[in-house]
Amino acid sequence: MKSPRFALQKALLQQAGAEPPNYTKQVEDILALIADTYRSADGVEAHVVPGGGADLQIWILGSSGGESAAVAGSRGLRFAANYHVAPATALEAVDGYRAAFIPSVELDRAYVAVSADVVVEDEATARELAAGYGLWVRSIRTAEGAIPFPTPDEARGHTWTDAERGLVADRVETQFVGSAVQVADQLERLRDATEADELIITTITHDHQDRVHSYRLLAEEWARR
Repeated sequence: MKSPRFALQKALLQQAGAEPPNYTKQVEDILALIADTYRSADGVEAHVVPGGGADLQIWILGSSGGESAAVAGSRGLRFAANYHVAPATALEAVDGYRAAFIPSVELDRAYVAVSADVVVEDEATARELAAGYGLWVRSIRTAEGAIPFPTPDEARGHTWTDAERGLVADRVETQFVGSAVQVADQLERLRDATEADELIITTITHDHQDRVHSYRLLAEEWARR
C-alpha cells in the first residue's frame, strides 16, 4: 500500500534494525505446538494448553502464489485463497499451491477453498444493501481502520475522488451482488475457474437481518443445484 498512514504506522511501530519474522518458520512453530512436539533451538520444550496434540484441521490463507501457497502445498495442508481481498491473484495462488503440493498424512490431494463477498436479494435491493461496501473497503485500505458498515444514505453522501475509486475498484467490481440465481451463477464460475473444493462466503451489510436473509436466499438456491 502507498498510503501515508501505512508509512506512518511502520515508522512508529517498527523498531530500528528489527526484521520481520520468517513466515515459514512461524508456520513450522505453530505446527509443532499443535502436534505438541515443539522444541526450541536450545532444546527447551513449550506446550500449548489446551490444544497441544489436538486433532485439528489446519488451513493456510494466501493471496498469491508466493510463500503461503508454497508452505501450504509442501506440507500437505489445506489452502484458502482469499479472492474477496485479492481477486487479481486468486488463480495464481491456487496454481502455486497445487504446484507445490506434496501428499501428507492429513491430505492425499490438494484441497482448496476460495472466498467471495456476496449480497443476495432482488437485484435492485441487493445493490442498495451493498452501497456502503466501497466506502468500507476504502477505510481499510487507507489504514483508517474498518469503519462501521455505512448505510446506503451514508455511502451516497461521500464525495469520491478518482484516486479513492481506483483504490477500491478491484474489490467493488468482484463483489457478487444480485438475485440468488445471479450470485449462484457467478459463484459457480468462480468455483469452476479455481477448481475449488469449497467456497467461503461472506456477506457484509449495515443491518444484520439483511445479512442473514442474504445467506438464507443463497443457501436455498445453492441447494437446488
